[in-house]
Amino acid sequence: MRKGFIIISTFLIVISLTLVGCSKDKSSGDADKTVVNLFNMKVETKEQMDDLVAKYEKENPNVKVIVTTVGAGQDGATALQAKFASGEEPSIFLLGGLPETQKYLDKLADVSDTKAAKAAIEGTLEGATIDGVPYGLPMNIEGFGWMINKDIFAKAGIDVASIKTYEDFTKAVETLESKKGELGLDAVFAFSAKEDWVVNQFSNHFSAPEYHQSIISAFESKEINYEFGDRMKEYTDLINKHNIQPILSVDYSTSVEELFANEKVAIVHQGNWIVPTLDSLDPEFSKTKLGILPFFVESDTEGKISAGPSWYWGINNTLEENVVKEAKKFLDWMYTSDEGKKALTEEFQFIPAYEGYDVDSFNDPVSKEVYNALLDGKTSVWAMNQYPNGWYSSSLFPEFQKYLNGDISWDEFTANTSKKYTEMR
Repeated sequence: MRKGFIIISTFLIVISLTLVGCSKDKSSGDADKTVVNLFNMKVETKEQMDDLVAKYEKENPNVKVIVTTVGAGQDGATALQAKFASGEEPSIFLLGGLPETQKYLDKLADVSDTKAAKAAIEGTLEGATIDGVPYGLPMNIEGFGWMINKDIFAKAGIDVASIKTYEDFTKAVETLESKKGELGLDAVFAFSAKEDWVVNQFSNHFSAPEYHQSIISAFESKEINYEFGDRMKEYTDLINKHNIQPILSVDYSTSVEELFANEKVAIVHQGNWIVPTLDSLDPEFSKTKLGILPFFVESDTEGKISAGPSWYWGINNTLEENVVKEAKKFLDWMYTSDEGKKALTEEFQFIPAYEGYDVDSFNDPVSKEVYNALLDGKTSVWAMNQYPNGWYSSSLFPEFQKYLNGDISWDEFTANTSKKYTEMR
């Protein structure tokens, strides 16, 4: 999941993203069709979404789904605001979690009556649920933790399956460090400390258990106390000791595309979203080399990866009843029909947030691991999406960088960021 996009002016967005806001298509030949306007902020899925919609329209000739996809230099959140401000409101649009669900609450339909909501994996609706009512359907699952090159581990004589404790992980790191020369490694880790979103995700492994693995608790919390701060410090110091240096200069591209893909490091902190990038460089990488290891936080012997929905589909309840009905039908078809399921796993390369999928249809082993871990309850929630707006970029990130650089102590890091968290909440 790459960082957000450059904000452009509302005027240009409105001009470039014109949608038809009515319930009937006025274009020639489509006058009797119900129009569903879908606002997609995942630009990397544009082609797949357009193909999926074409299949749906073929099966449902009475419906016209108009897809507007933003991205590649456009700020999706600003573009969405512009659509609502212009009066050309979309029928279906993406929400980034509870803060945005709260923001658009007056516009959102209760989706508890949909087939998709009933098929959602336990807990995955929570990120768009307010006062017990789900207002969004999870788009997909993204899981993250230690992404590793299993080939390098094997060459170092490390059995990945045997890493079942925090001590096992640290010993593996030390073994890799001792064999860097023969393995051709520049370092063990390539942690992207230049990226605020990577630091934010790293913090999630330690904040999610503090908030009792509840997105709602994280959203409602007025403070962060670093209950698992000692373990966070241990991991941070381990990374810094065995990372590409200077650590503050390592960005996403350097970490994933240059170092990890070229087998110059064995471990990065990323998620399953790097699979397409790796496969574009080596078609067999994700199938034969890529693995994922958990963090041992709440327990030295029970590890968890972080996994959950990063986006939710909301349905505009202020439009005509037939539009709301058809919007729900489209999302149900997308996530519960055989054709929709196939497209999501094979073409979108999504990890579904819903039960009833054939794990063997997933293209890479890591996606299977993430999906099974979620089903088995062995994951941490995306608590970091519920932090106070702007906290991670304005406080967590710069203070974490100061600690890595030796400019402040760990106690100063936790004190400074905790104080700012409460102030910004």
